[in-house]
Amino acid sequence: MKITFWVFGVVNIANGVWMLIAPSSWYLDLPASVPDTGPFNPHFVRDLGVTFVVLGAGFGWSANNLHRCYPVVLGLTAWFVGHAGLHVADILSGRLPHAHWGIDLPAVFLPALLLLTLSLPPVWRAVMARNGVTSIRE
Repeated sequence: MKITFWVFGVVNIANGVWMLIAPSSWYLDLPASVPDTGPFNPHFVRDLGVTFVVLGAGFGWSANNLHRCYPVVLGLTAWFVGHAGLHVADILSGRLPHAHWGIDLPAVFLPALLLLTLSLPPVWRAVMARNGVTSIRE
């Protein structure tokens, strides 16, 4: 679990820093067909860059505080599931091409599904027990 949270943290911070430093590069070069979502807005990309840095920091904190991170992980999961839900709605409504089912699978849908699964109380307790965390309350 600790490694999973560190990976999520590093990836989200790296993505956010890229968005903050070079929003045009992120918009055009991220292999996620971002231009399909609408016209480039550098301020909006930077706003979301801040969001990704904060998400990454939350994952980093969670990795170091497994015994008390469940509420933080629930918040992180809510963001990722909500983000994936918006992509599903946009694909189903035709606002995004159907190719985005595959394009969005690795970086949008799979992380949301993984976090949602890990956040289910029975799964969370079992995973925490395997990680040597005997109590998630503090």
